[in-house]
Amino acid sequence: MKKKALITGITGQDGSYLAEFLLKKGYVVHGIKRKSSTFNTSRIDHIYKDFHTTTNFLLHYGDLTDSNSIVNVLSKVRPHEIYNLGAQSHVGHSFEIPEYTSEVSGLGTLRVLEAMKFLKLNKTKFYQASTSELFGEKSNKINSFNEKSLMVPRSPYGVSKLYSYWITKVYREAYGFYACNGILFNHESPRRGETFVTRKITMFFAKKILGSKDVLYLGNLNAKRDWGHAKDYTEMQWKILQKSQPDDYVIATGKTTSVREFINECCRYLKLKIVWQGKGLNEKAFLIKNKKKQLIIKVDKKYYRPLEIDYLKGDPRKAFKKLNYKLKHNLKDLVKDMLESDIHLFQKK
Repeated sequence: MKKKALITGITGQDGSYLAEFLLKKGYVVHGIKRKSSTFNTSRIDHIYKDFHTTTNFLLHYGDLTDSNSIVNVLSKVRPHEIYNLGAQSHVGHSFEIPEYTSEVSGLGTLRVLEAMKFLKLNKTKFYQASTSELFGEKSNKINSFNEKSLMVPRSPYGVSKLYSYWITKVYREAYGFYACNGILFNHESPRRGETFVTRKITMFFAKKILGSKDVLYLGNLNAKRDWGHAKDYTEMQWKILQKSQPDDYVIATGKTTSVREFINECCRYLKLKIVWQGKGLNEKAFLIKNKKKQLIIKVDKKYYRPLEIDYLKGDPRKAFKKLNYKLKHNLKDLVKDMLESDIHLFQKK
């Protein structure tokens, strides 16, 4: 009998890559998508077929804010594995819509776990998508964060994910659930949402080399993040649920890159020469072409968070060892992948 997997957040970056991966593994993949007046399935359209003709990839309407819809889908599917990837995952937006963020990213996890308990899905394995935003700033004693590091979130998103992290552990220990947390640090890809900083940058430069005169406005250029490729991280999500015992894992590269350095890497790949001038809110980047300077990047205070985290680096040694995994992509691969995809995207328009 084929394994059945259920993915919340199937239409997102991770959900789409995970669906592809599981289908190749021979799973029957079920996804939950929210009812919307517009189609929001662009990331999975290439693998989705009409439900009349397909038997291995099926979509169901549901919402992590609606307990009844979660119970209905789980009772129909009765999956072997659940990957709870659904969330309002934009940290900046979580300051603007904190209640909704908490309902989806926090209580949504409880609703799935309670549905499993109500339906007596005792043999179903549960994966909770956690985040580096659980952690706050580094201290003089801590250079990177592991599974035992102090968790001090600094955004409504981080706080809601902290609830999800702990409620997953509580249900594991109280009810014997096979329930795991994957504490994933930043991971990007060509399917990253257009409002996230890495995708804003790669889309901007894709347009720039095709003749755009726009200026890119960004926030904290000094923010350092541990950026990996979503393809690597979704494979590790699957590996987490294949272990004999449930556990929690930090998934990261163990390296940091600032927003400014990410921009510089994009320019190196595209063979563009830029220079930086000024500091703080007055910092700007200029493109040098034919001995002329063109302003291309400015800092805008509105893109700063109310509480900034300047540094996040993960310590993935436990995951690499116990899951027996080596990353297949580095930062240069990621930048190349995102830029080439965005260039192709805009060439078609």
